Amino acid sequence: MTDPTSPDEMVATPPTPAPVPVTTPYLTEPLPDLAAWTRYFREAAIPVLAATAQKLEALRAIEDDVDAGMLSAVIESDPLMTLKVLAYVSANRRTGDTTETESITSSLVMMGIAPFFRNFGLQPTVEDQLANQPLALEGLRELLTRSERAGQFAVGFAVHRGDLDVGVIHLAAVLHDFAEMLMWCHAPTIQLEIRAMQRANPTLRTASLQRFVYNIELNDLRHALMKLYRLPELLVRISDGKHPTHANVRNVLLAVRLARHTMHSWDNAALPDDINDIALLLNAAPRVALAFVHKINHPV
Repeated sequence: MTDPTSPDEMVATPPTPAPVPVTTPYLTEPLPDLAAWTRYFREAAIPVLAATAQKLEALRAIEDDVDAGMLSAVIESDPLMTLKVLAYVSANRRTGDTTETESITSSLVMMGIAPFFRNFGLQPTVEDQLANQPLALEGLRELLTRSERAGQFAVGFAVHRGDLDVGVIHLAAVLHDFAEMLMWCHAPTIQLEIRAMQRANPTLRTASLQRFVYNIELNDLRHALMKLYRLPELLVRISDGKHPTHANVRNVLLAVRLARHTMHSWDNAALPDDINDIALLLNAAPRVALAFVHKINHPV
């Protein structure tokens, strides 16, 4: 007989939550500088996937039977919800508490299940936020899929290297593009403008295009927001692409590059360079590195 407390059973057919009204208007014009963008996102809501909101409501209904493992499985499947929980826990650490939570599970253990449900009510969703922007929703979903692939590759590289910070490396890869995710949610028409320019001229450098359209580079915004959200220092350090010689930083950067370049096919012209760099990271021959990345590549 099926165990009635099985997580799969409990979240398989969750009730559909009522939409949470979205009151934040879209940004249709870029803000002037990094400080202005950072101030904007200090107050901006972070919507999550509708599937995440549904599963959380299903678990809320059986709160007394929920443990940190069950809840973390739902949260970690959604980079935006992951960011939201990490930011909340970091912002609400007690003064003088030097212990940082570097995973969702440890964050939930520190917070407690009942306080989690009290502090995280029915979540606003990206589907509601972008209801009248279907192309932006498509762009966001593609980015979320790419981030999951990056996390998959990052874990494979880290395990092969015997890195003890596998969990944080995975988080860093999955959250690497969270600033772009937030732009899809809050500035969809501007983000679509960037995508149109990239498709019209694939040789355009992403950073230069972002400076031209947004007045900032999204990597700089990501770093500023990680500081603003007081995310764990190790996560911030591993996510800092300005130190690419550090093995765990390269682990993340190469996983993100590989996920981007193989998102649609394995014929990207940049792939040979990626494989050569991955081979150096893994201390392996390029042909071995290529075989390895195919082995750890699983459909998302």
